[in-house]
Amino acid sequence: MNALRKRTLVFMAFLMVVVGLGTIPAPTRAQDKFVYWGGLIFSEEANNAFVKRVEEWGKEKNIPVEVVMINQNELVQKVSAAIEAGTMPDAMDVAFDFALLLSGQGQLEPVDAAYEAVGKAHGGWLDAADKLVKVPDFGGKIYGVPFGMSGNVLFRRNDVLEPLGYKDAPETWEQLSEMAAKGQKPPETYGMGFALSNVGDANLTTTMLQSWGGRIADDAGKQCTIDSPETRSFLTWITKAYADGLFPPGVTTWDGAGDNTAYQSGNALFIANPGSVQVYMRTNDPDLEKATRYSALPAGPKMRLSPVSTWMRGIPAKSKFKAEAADLISYLADEDFMSAYYSAAIYGPVLHNYEKFPIFSESQVHVGLLDVAQNGAPGGFPDVSNKAFAEYQTNFLTPKMVQRIVVDNLSIDDAIKETQAACQAIYDKYK
Repeated sequence: MNALRKRTLVFMAFLMVVVGLGTIPAPTRAQDKFVYWGGLIFSEEANNAFVKRVEEWGKEKNIPVEVVMINQNELVQKVSAAIEAGTMPDAMDVAFDFALLLSGQGQLEPVDAAYEAVGKAHGGWLDAADKLVKVPDFGGKIYGVPFGMSGNVLFRRNDVLEPLGYKDAPETWEQLSEMAAKGQKPPETYGMGFALSNVGDANLTTTMLQSWGGRIADDAGKQCTIDSPETRSFLTWITKAYADGLFPPGVTTWDGAGDNTAYQSGNALFIANPGSVQVYMRTNDPDLEKATRYSALPAGPKMRLSPVSTWMRGIPAKSKFKAEAADLISYLADEDFMSAYYSAAIYGPVLHNYEKFPIFSESQVHVGLLDVAQNGAPGGFPDVSNKAFAEYQTNFLTPKMVQRIVVDNLSIDDAIKETQAACQAIYDKYK
């Protein structure tokens, strides 16, 4: 499941709740407890370690704590409902994109002091993490302390592909689709296990579009530029791959675990994943792990992109324990804890001292995550990382554009025209 933007953000659901058009239940909270909402990932070991660490902090500080673990794909809906109900937690995990939107609505407390203290204590921040928390749309303040860099690594079934003469990773997306076509044997296996649905994983299609030379908006981050020859070229490639049967059935309606399930069941030859599948394989399917190879995302005709984003620890503006939350954030940054946590989790490092953890040299997929954290392009590059781009992504407009063609039989030109209009409507809100 993707951390380039595991992103798990359903902004339209947020709007519906805020304006009262719909309700999504939020966890209730005990008023006398410090409540933390953590993002549930596909590693029970990592989730349990996090809960235990927060509870240990509570015991040391003599503070009653309640840790609520919420699937990252549902965190936005839960936060949206909690804002409406007045039941926000005292601290929470928050993705970069969502932090941009929440900070603009006054829902997050600045955490500049905690950010500086954690960075100073652990060797300083990696450039990508530092750039993300300081993008201009945050208004000169820091609204989250990063704990993990999120990016995709390409997984491939080497046991299937190498006998066909494909010993190396695909250099380009076009080569990947060629390898997928020759390697797959439907319905047992399909080549391209990439989501085309309304989930964060499917925003990989935005990265693909950009690697073709397409852009979401201009260099100023004001004018939508979806309608371009590069977008048409990208859509021609991906819709042909779909028409040729290279995608597993159901990819246009997958949930956030769709790629995990497809690869873990042996149904997909390629997926892009931040590491959760490898965590599963090393415990549950060592043979599949042995058959898997990892590499950077392929290039498009114009450029190669390895987007990187970050998950952060934030403090809601209405938290009743702001000082305590800042103290907990520092406590969670402890190097012994984070070394063990990263070994079980799906993130690259955010601090220079974390780069030295054994897992980033011992595990192939974590070596890839380290490379993404050190060398990946932060935010929406080459697009401007601003609130408009974040909302574009949280509305999943690129995968929806693909859906309109492959599901609704719209022409490429009409799908582009429709998406251009929807995109511009978003960007106009922030002018």
